[in-house]
Amino acid sequence: FEVAEALLRRVRGGLGVATVAANAVFAAVTGVSIASAAVFTKVAVPEMTRHGYRKAFAAGTVAGSSILGMLIPPSLLMIIYGVLAEVSIGKMFVAGVVPGVIIALGFVAVIIGLATFWPAYVYDLDRRRTLAATEAEAPAMPAREILTKLVPIVLLVALVLGGLYTGFFTPTEAGGVGAFGALLIALARRSLGDGKIWRVLTETGSVSCSILILLIAAGFYSRMLSMAGVPTAIGDLVQATGLGAYGFLFVYVLIILFLGMFLDSSSILLIMTPIAVPIAQSFNFDLIHFGIVTVIAVEIGLLTPPFGISVFTVKATLGDPTISVEQIFGGAMPYILVMLAALVAIAAFPALSLILL
Repeated sequence: FEVAEALLRRVRGGLGVATVAANAVFAAVTGVSIASAAVFTKVAVPEMTRHGYRKAFAAGTVAGSSILGMLIPPSLLMIIYGVLAEVSIGKMFVAGVVPGVIIALGFVAVIIGLATFWPAYVYDLDRRRTLAATEAEAPAMPAREILTKLVPIVLLVALVLGGLYTGFFTPTEAGGVGAFGALLIALARRSLGDGKIWRVLTETGSVSCSILILLIAAGFYSRMLSMAGVPTAIGDLVQATGLGAYGFLFVYVLIILFLGMFLDSSSILLIMTPIAVPIAQSFNFDLIHFGIVTVIAVEIGLLTPPFGISVFTVKATLGDPTISVEQIFGGAMPYILVMLAALVAIAAFPALSLILL
């Protein structure tokens, strides 16, 4: 984030763009949106506020850009979908790259556009005028410091994704190698003291056990549905109504967006994937493309009220009584619109998700 801030300081809405850029890089290291939301609430919101941005916009930007954590690989949701739909997780990761970049660029365009044409939405204008002269005189970050901060993260991303895409690692092995690489970087920076290493281990165990229990339960659920003939019955109903392939896709996305208002993303996938995948196959959808559409639709649910788990994560992490959940939802609204536009484009043009396969 510090490097992105230094490189983008002259851009309109530069710290907002830096937050999106840093989230995109962070997303290539971790596969969980909630982790991105928690980290950048602590890192980005105080910095943006200090530089004259509205706190609601700063918090909304963190919540909005945090969804890149589930879209840019490696992604927990893609792993869950790949297991449930029995498709290649590696191909899912590759297919998520272009949509992730498209959405990130859409976020950047929205931030620059708002900062240019509606500055009152982005900035605390009075504070911004006071800080303008000070920011102009601030020294630039030296190139040596930029490289010191950036190179280890870039190498970690290249190690994990390079090994995965070349077929040198399986997704599981890539996760192990990435965790070991991150451990080496943390040890080199001496950032695991004060009991942090124990917290890392316990949180990893807690998250892993929760996910595995969910996947086991999802396996039982999927088998139960198949034995009861639910996917076949729903598929026959869809075909009888004459909706067609894209009619089914439209209804399916609407259901996911509705569920996103009340359920977390993993639960939606675990419920909907076993039902929807057989129907999608009957309509000859590419299951990789179908998975990317599903993940984007599920991710939108992380930002939509009343549940909006990314928004509540930002609110809880921020711990600031002066900013309400409603204000954060308002700050995240432009990013929801960008994701909806990207969802329509990617659903209509499968090549956008399949171009690298």
